[in-house]
Amino acid sequence: MEEQRPVPGQVQIKADEKELQGQYSNLVMLHHNLEEFTFNFIYIFPNGTQGKLLASMIASPGHAKRIWRALGENISRYEAQFGPIKEAPEGGIPPTPNVGFVQ
Repeated sequence: MEEQRPVPGQVQIKADEKELQGQYSNLVMLHHNLEEFTFNFIYIFPNGTQGKLLASMIASPGHAKRIWRALGENISRYEAQFGPIKEAPEGGIPPTPNVGFVQ
């Protein structure tokens, strides 16, 4: 079996099946300070009384801005292909949950 050699300038990323499957998050809490942005990806259970922190990702301000730009570009392409994204179901925006962390 021949070993694959990386193409010059290409980054090889290792991921197992669990990471490739991804996780569903229905709430993201963002925090920042001078040196970093923290993205807390959370799943709030259907009963709305509890949730689980799925992942906490920390990025530099420059990288956070690149994420923001890439997300905006992808949303624009999505809406061009599939139409406008509704931010809330008909009848208004549900109230923002009062969320706090416990250990």
